[in-house]
Amino acid sequence: MKRLWTPAWIARHVAMVVLVVSFLGLGWWQITRAADGNSISWGYAIEWPVFAAFVVFVWWRELRHTLRSDTDGPSAGREQAGGDIMAGAALSSSGTPTGVRRPVRVARVPAVPAGGPEDADLAAYNRYLAWLNANPGARPGDYPG
Repeated sequence: MKRLWTPAWIARHVAMVVLVVSFLGLGWWQITRAADGNSISWGYAIEWPVFAAFVVFVWWRELRHTLRSDTDGPSAGREQAGGDIMAGAALSSSGTPTGVRRPVRVARVPAVPAGGPEDADLAAYNRYLAWLNANPGARPGDYPG
């Protein structure tokens, strides 16, 4: 529970309370306008409490996520690996960290039709693309073919 009283979480708690009170106040204001005859305010009178409920939902979900990650999250992984694992990274069954990693580059292999003759138009277009790739500064109109 101490994790929920850090400066960042106190700011989240305060923001949640301010937003919910503001949204409910705006909803009440729209109800009074609707009672005075402004028919479009009935929609807004429903909309503002929905916004308040959404703020409470997001706050509650983040609260639960933080409490769950406190008990079975990165701290358990750091103890198993000797403390050299970054915060926020979980361990796989092999003991290596999982999570956000460097992207893997894969070599492109040109698609070759399975059997059958190659289309002449397709071959010409592929030659054109190869020429454009070999001449990066050239414009399509410079193609000699």
